[in-house]
Amino acid sequence: MILGNLASSVGNVVGDITGLNKPSKNTITGSVVIVKKNVLDFTTVHSTVADSLFELLGNQVSLQLVSAENPDPANENGGKLGKLAALEYWNLTYTPLLAGDDSLYKVSFEWDEEFGIPGAIILRNNHTAEFFLKTITLENVPGEGRIHFVCNSWVYPDRRYKKPRIFFSNKTYLPHETPAALRKYREEELQVLRGDGTGQLKTGDRVYDYALYNDLGDPDKGADLARPVLGGSARYPYPRRGRTSRPPSKTDPKTESRLFLPNILNVYVPRDEQFAHLKLSDFIAYNLKGLVNQIIPLLEAFVNYTPNEFDSFKDVDNLFFNGLPLPTDLINQVANNIPLEMMGEFFRSDGQQLLKFPVPKLIEDRSNPFAWRTDEEFGREMLAGLNPLLIQLLKEFPPVSNLDPQVYVNQDSSITKQDIEYNLDGLTVEEALSRKRLFILDHHDTIMPYLQTINEYTEAKTYASRTILFLRGDGTLKPVAIELSLPKMEEDKIGCVNKVYTPAEHGVEGWIWMLAKAFVNVNDSGHHQLVSHWLNTHAVIEPFVIATNRQLSVVHPIYKLLHPHFRDTMTINALARELLINANGIIERTFCPGKYSLEMSSVIYKSWNFMDQALPNDLKKRGIADGDIKSLDDLDRLLIKDYPYAVDGLKIWFAIEKWVRDYCSFYYKTDEMVQRDPELQAWWKELREVGHGDKKDEPWWPKMQNLEDLIQSCTIIIWIASALHAAVNYGQYAYGGYFPNRPTLSRRFMPEKGTPEYAELEKNPEKVFFRIMSSQLQSLIVITVVETLSNHASDEVYLGQRTPNWTTDAVPLQASDAFNRRLAEIEGEILKMNIDKKLKNRVGQVNVPYNLLHPTGEIGISGKGIPNSISI
Repeated sequence: MILGNLASSVGNVVGDITGLNKPSKNTITGSVVIVKKNVLDFTTVHSTVADSLFELLGNQVSLQLVSAENPDPANENGGKLGKLAALEYWNLTYTPLLAGDDSLYKVSFEWDEEFGIPGAIILRNNHTAEFFLKTITLENVPGEGRIHFVCNSWVYPDRRYKKPRIFFSNKTYLPHETPAALRKYREEELQVLRGDGTGQLKTGDRVYDYALYNDLGDPDKGADLARPVLGGSARYPYPRRGRTSRPPSKTDPKTESRLFLPNILNVYVPRDEQFAHLKLSDFIAYNLKGLVNQIIPLLEAFVNYTPNEFDSFKDVDNLFFNGLPLPTDLINQVANNIPLEMMGEFFRSDGQQLLKFPVPKLIEDRSNPFAWRTDEEFGREMLAGLNPLLIQLLKEFPPVSNLDPQVYVNQDSSITKQDIEYNLDGLTVEEALSRKRLFILDHHDTIMPYLQTINEYTEAKTYASRTILFLRGDGTLKPVAIELSLPKMEEDKIGCVNKVYTPAEHGVEGWIWMLAKAFVNVNDSGHHQLVSHWLNTHAVIEPFVIATNRQLSVVHPIYKLLHPHFRDTMTINALARELLINANGIIERTFCPGKYSLEMSSVIYKSWNFMDQALPNDLKKRGIADGDIKSLDDLDRLLIKDYPYAVDGLKIWFAIEKWVRDYCSFYYKTDEMVQRDPELQAWWKELREVGHGDKKDEPWWPKMQNLEDLIQSCTIIIWIASALHAAVNYGQYAYGGYFPNRPTLSRRFMPEKGTPEYAELEKNPEKVFFRIMSSQLQSLIVITVVETLSNHASDEVYLGQRTPNWTTDAVPLQASDAFNRRLAEIEGEILKMNIDKKLKNRVGQVNVPYNLLHPTGEIGISGKGIPNSISI
């Protein structure tokens, strides 16, 4: 029997090749673009052989047209189904050897007039291995011409699915506009993606579901590695993450068990959310694993071999300009365990066994090697650096605290007029306030609640801080006072002890001032990584990714608008929970809050406001914008005119907003259409009540009852996922790679007069600086991590770029083209501003142009480019 089928199949193949089996007159031909699994994974040769045999036996990849025009009562009123058609010449089609290369197949469908125009295709993979389906294109469809199906999805063997895979054409439909013949399939597909909320999810499952952050701790390894569950409580609110469905830990049933090296790359995320199939994208994942599993142990071993701290800035500079010598026997121990690609990344190739690092842009210009130390650069980075989101207008002097007076007392600032007035270019404090020339970087109220715990139960020794800055006539910010505070019990309340530092350039006082700035940057580095970066981009966006896939069909216009901005986000977040933000992970080991890092971000999430994520609202809230900024005509309302992040950001913001407005207005002609869209309303309800469920009762949520609500919400989502993330991520190596500029941890308090530490500071100030700030090992780990996180991949998709044929609607396509033209204009405007000598904050004395919001980028650590999504 098998031999008979085999002979028949071979005969059919020969007949097709010779042209003996000619298609009937009523035939629709198509082309299918696939990337085979064996191209992506050379360990699946056995699957390739098996699939070739299956093809000969007739177990093929089959496709079936679904009518968009004619329902079939026998098919529960779903579209009439065409006859099965198989991909042709699977075994004879050339398979490229390079990952990412495509295989093109032909397919022929029988068709008659009663069938009507196809609107979907059911695809069954009867092979043993999955493949990546990119596109299906039908040619010369009667009455329609060419029809595109943009798939971009992994297709597993059909036996893995409860429902066969279905792909819709690139037409866009609101729910009520969906052809009756396709409604059944539209609803069924969403049901598949939602799952039923039960069972263990496995690779290849397509289920999008929610979970609490209960996977950070590892209590089975010890009580010190237990962490509170984030989300689902008033004490620890948090956005939801994607459900991974691992069993609970043995010690704590509320904590999900963890994966262990090398299995961390197997953490569940829906298959289509995993990194793209290109080698470099996969390498990013393996690179993160390698940092933890191989490179960091190598660094630890090196430090154990040579138990020395950095003693000088020259020692640090040598990391970048000369390399770090490694003992030969140590290299021999680890070389066999490190992939060749990673060896090339981290070690010199000239025969010397040296750990190497790229030179951070901050110190590339050797004509002024200490420019990073200046007060001018300290202030400039609050406007054009790694974390330009916190500077705000000082509205009253001295600064006051908003901490709960039932718990805290005497938390207001001790900075006096005498401390700063001499440094205000002839103005009094009252005049500087009234002219809106005083600003503050405030890390007091966020740090103070945890400060005593951090200083007692972690290796960190640090302060809460306030920094007062004066806006000079040339548009630059000059720091005029730094206040460092420690907690002090006053009866039954928490008070504080403040000490104020003012600028000094020479001698021991100059070094004390430099240390004060370093303590500020320790706080700012922690807030940047945990809040500006992780919480306010990665974490808050994940519920939008999940809800969009659960509630909006792939043919829904808002799905098509938002989907490009979710690429790779769930995967990088899952990797972060396994390697970076987990108990004793890289963040806890190298940033000041230590084991309280994510817990602190949860407390800060209590004040998160979705509407404040809109850049114009954020600038107004911080007092940087004097009134509403409703268009670029209102840029003169910026109190700091030369504020690169704000200026470039507003250009990008209004470009996104116009694109979203033009797009949404095409599909929603009235507010009533927004109100009566069941998928849209279910999407927004789930986002509020589940995805960000701990914030569901906040009054600021848009009601999603009119077109303006939709436009503003989608603009904010795209802004967070693209430009905001770019602004806080891709400058990490440029500014933080040179860690003395932005230390992430302080291990000793400020030296006080009359102490041996102060005497040491007078004699050997650089050595004391490095004893106070991050250790050698912690610094090396930070450098390696931020280098990885600052990289643009070769397959990066930048803002405005879209898959060809993503829609058939002319007006949205025209709006997309206009958006890209505007982004190109903004690029030119940014380049022009960066060479304008009057704009001193654009480049600074360190000679680092502000390009983080330059729309297109370059491969590697370019510090330039806005990816569509949070992909690293």
